[in-house]
Amino acid sequence: MISEPGTNQATIPLNTTGNFTYLALGDSYTIGESVKQAESFPYQLQGLLKAQNITVANPKIIAVTGWTTDELQAAIKRENLNGTFSFVTLLIGVNNQYRGYPLSTYKKEFSELLQTAIAYAGGNKSRVFVVSIPDWAATPFGKNSGKNSQTIALEIDSFNKANQEITLAAGVSYTNITPASRNASTNLALVADDGLHPSAKMYAEWASALSKQVSPVLK
Repeated sequence: MISEPGTNQATIPLNTTGNFTYLALGDSYTIGESVKQAESFPYQLQGLLKAQNITVANPKIIAVTGWTTDELQAAIKRENLNGTFSFVTLLIGVNNQYRGYPLSTYKKEFSELLQTAIAYAGGNKSRVFVVSIPDWAATPFGKNSGKNSQTIALEIDSFNKANQEITLAAGVSYTNITPASRNASTNLALVADDGLHPSAKMYAEWASALSKQVSPVLK
């Protein structure tokens, strides 16, 4: 999040080994900005599933630090992916909020992205998993950004209210990690060294929450 678009791109080639394939769509929170690749939530999720004897190939990740919904849409089109995936995760919107983009635009583009995710899951809604936007105001960066933390939190809540309503109306799983993300305000172990992005520990919490949703669907 909060970096020049087009930096720190992660479009990792799909490893064809594994019984299941995984497409992760998003921004810095999906690539795991400021942590090792293995510590990002998609890779930790892969590890948790493997521990349950659910073998998943290395995630195919389409994400860049700083991306908004429209930039993710454009990137997916450029990728021109063939085929479908066993499951798909979608986490996008923090940069729409950060840049002050209209909520109405976010609703439209998020809805379109959700339908894209469903299509890449072979039309199987039960194999798409949306993750809420974390609250960056709780981080040291957020506290020192010169912006009102309560205002940021309220805007994040508005974006999440929108994406949750759209997700549930579409019959798709929604994992709300936002309340736990606010624990970063009192627990710096949940924040990466850059003072903004989640640490491996916080990503582990997200992966654990997601694994409880993903595992029963794949078994």
